[in-house]
Amino acid sequence: MITIGAERTAELLPFDRLVPALRAGFQSAVTVPERQQHRVGPDGGSTMLIMPAFGPEHSGVKIATVYPDQRPAVAATYTLFDNHTGQPLAHLDGTTITSRRTAAASALAADFLARADARTLLIIGSGTVAAMLPAAYRAVRPIDRVLVHSRTAANAAALAERVGGEVVTDLPAAVAAADVVSCATLATEPVVLGQWLRPGVHLDLIGSFRPDMRETDDAAIARSSVFVDTFGACEESGDLSQPLANGTLRLADIRADLTALCTAAHPGRTSPAELTLFKSAGTAVEDLAAAVLAYRSR
Repeated sequence: MITIGAERTAELLPFDRLVPALRAGFQSAVTVPERQQHRVGPDGGSTMLIMPAFGPEHSGVKIATVYPDQRPAVAATYTLFDNHTGQPLAHLDGTTITSRRTAAASALAADFLARADARTLLIIGSGTVAAMLPAAYRAVRPIDRVLVHSRTAANAAALAERVGGEVVTDLPAAVAAADVVSCATLATEPVVLGQWLRPGVHLDLIGSFRPDMRETDDAAIARSSVFVDTFGACEESGDLSQPLANGTLRLADIRADLTALCTAAHPGRTSPAELTLFKSAGTAVEDLAAAVLAYRSR
């Protein structure tokens, strides 16, 4: 078994190869059991997640810990197995896999849901995933203008410099100017309001991973054609669980998940004026696809 560290894992997962690898992963027969959650840490206030996936040729498991008081709060490892022999093949940096496959999943969805002529990307947030979004989106769309907004001005400026973007402080105006709006925040109250969204825009929601977290409001949900990476997002994210609970959204209103999009069971965007919304919660399908790509590319 080989070990592939964080820097090398990142080098082996360029977005022009990772996005197609995720597409192939959603098209293949991958079994994803429900992930386990365990309370850990000295006071039981932290979490360990165990996320397996079993594919035709390879199987794998990601073990991640979430310690809210630590920086970084999330750490992970990934172990890849040969599905024919059961032998472990590689031990990879799971934190890098998680961040890169998250950005790639947003780009994969946008390849079906964003307008083909989308050129202006607005990033809301300034963390690790936010920094990867321009490169990920450029794997599927001709993005030539990047706008950056963050609650902390210094963080916005640093990210804008890093990605060759421009800082924006007037968020409603920035949303109105963007073709794609991508949120990667830890917000518990809506950041993007539905009234700001113009026809044809694509809204990408990455950050909300608990029922008490939201990045957009009910108005945006009501106006949009809603898509998900997996239907598990309906329970995990407040952006969906809250409007489902209050009747703004019905489960039947959700157009498709990534499997349906990647297998052509749903066409994705159906008109230039359609307002599309993609909510991701993350899935072990993406982790396995990334780990296999890194292993084969080494």
